[in-house]
Amino acid sequence: MSEITQQTIAREAVLRGRGLHTGDEVTVRVLPAPPNAGIVFIRADLAPRPTIPVKTGRIVSVEKSVRRTTLVKDGIEVQTVEHCMAALWGAGIDNAFVELSSPELPGLDGSSLEYLRAFKQAGTAPQAAPRHRITLREPVYVHDGEASITVVPDSTLRISYLLSYPHPQLHAQFASYPMNGASFEDAIAPARTFCLKEEADALKAAGFGRGADYHNTLVMDAHGVVDNTLRFDNEFARHKVLDLLGDLFLLGGHLCGHVIALRSGHPLNVKLLAKITQAREQWRVGALQSGAPEVMVGPALDITQIQKILPHRYPFLLVDRITELTEHRAVGIKNVTINDYFFRGHFPDHPVMPGVLIVEAMAQVAGIVLLNKQEHLGKIAYFMSVDKVKFRRPVVPGDQLVLQAELTRLRSRVGEAAGQAFVDGKLVCEAELRFALGE
Repeated sequence: MSEITQQTIAREAVLRGRGLHTGDEVTVRVLPAPPNAGIVFIRADLAPRPTIPVKTGRIVSVEKSVRRTTLVKDGIEVQTVEHCMAALWGAGIDNAFVELSSPELPGLDGSSLEYLRAFKQAGTAPQAAPRHRITLREPVYVHDGEASITVVPDSTLRISYLLSYPHPQLHAQFASYPMNGASFEDAIAPARTFCLKEEADALKAAGFGRGADYHNTLVMDAHGVVDNTLRFDNEFARHKVLDLLGDLFLLGGHLCGHVIALRSGHPLNVKLLAKITQAREQWRVGALQSGAPEVMVGPALDITQIQKILPHRYPFLLVDRITELTEHRAVGIKNVTINDYFFRGHFPDHPVMPGVLIVEAMAQVAGIVLLNKQEHLGKIAYFMSVDKVKFRRPVVPGDQLVLQAELTRLRSRVGEAAGQAFVDGKLVCEAELRFALGE
């Protein structure tokens, strides 16, 4: 399957309207941007036209932003970005400059439909760079009271949403769609924002919703929709999918996964973005990556040579020396001393090396074997799984761990190794280790 490349908007698209919350008249110009620029908002009403790139902007606490998603950088805000972001995703636009003449994007009809139509009319232009896909190694979960979002790893994006409010007109609604251009245009983009009548009154009293009316917002009272009609029986749930998609695109790429949301809104969406970002950083830091410009040769490696292969540094570099290195096997040394940081909190009155760190030390030795290959230079080895772990005896200060790792299987993207750790010739730990290789 050929790699999907990035796209930008082919020609300028212009939209005009009022901000749903500020009520300000605003003109938006969406312009082509170079590869890897991402979506960049530009406050054209301010000097010197400050920019807020999505990938470096910070999301304002939604509790303070009231029913909308707001980006901020250096004190400059862009409000209610979610409907525009969803439409950019739906149109397949990875890179664009979005100029606006006011702090808030226009609400238009309360959905993403007018945005999408304008972007499709302008067209897209392919770019010579691969599309940025955001993948997960394991499920990510956030919750707040009865609201929750779970993202399960997948090769594409699907969003499933269950809406349930204690209101006679907002009974349980469910929407689930594979996210692609066609499903977004037909099923999601036309779904409009909504609120309860009492919520609308409270927002107005607090100075928000100045640009909202019964035509761009579905307002519900005890009898149904006020002065409007539904486009879909489950339009409320579909709009929640729209909001969630727009917020997810703030990750700066195309998320791959099945997103399962229950009664969530912008506040929980923002927590999910933070959780995904944090998890991916932990996975990145927790990976082994070859930093060597060439294969290390010789029967032994000192600490300087080890550091050319492994990215780890104190306190997570757990191999002091490699005494044997072949194409499929390595033997390493870890000198365990009372000065090791983990003894300060792990049974300090009876110091014992944590078992997970013994496994990590074996994994680092296995990583040296795996990454010290010409075809793997510069690659990352993600620690995928560990099986059949057995701890035979405790490891204490003064012990010298002899760590052995032997590759048992190696394919283009997966490597497996058998690891063993010895002290004074006696087996203290063994495990089967598995890695995924990536660029």
